[in-house]
Amino acid sequence: MDLLVNRRVTIPAAELHERFSRAGGPGGQGVNTTDSRVELSFDLARSPSVPDDLRARALERLRGRLVDGVVTVVASEHRAQLRNRATAADRLRVLLAEAFAPGPPARRATRPTKGSQRRRLEAKGRRSETKRLRRGHDD
Repeated sequence: MDLLVNRRVTIPAAELHERFSRAGGPGGQGVNTTDSRVELSFDLARSPSVPDDLRARALERLRGRLVDGVVTVVASEHRAQLRNRATAADRLRVLLAEAFAPGPPARRATRPTKGSQRRRLEAKGRRSETKRLRRGHDD
């Protein structure tokens, strides 16, 4: 099944690598026999499905999670392997969508208003007067 990340990126199932292992936690008699834990890996650095501009942005944002350009997510909270596969796919989709998303717009520098400047100077004056009155007087 292909993974639809956003309007520009759909990852073919052939580029996703699933690995199964035994999960810890509850599961009854089947906990030691079923491979329900899922590791879903995607080679972000070498994928032809990702446009170059989005790849560069995602590699920068995910650099702490990547191992040789490959991003991996794990799901093991469900007892059924099928549910863990769906959970892992959803986690990968959300992770990549956030990594591909554009950053916030740049801040436009603005100048303080006349009113705010006046209020700041008045407050400084009041504080200065308070401190002046606290000073000891020479008799």
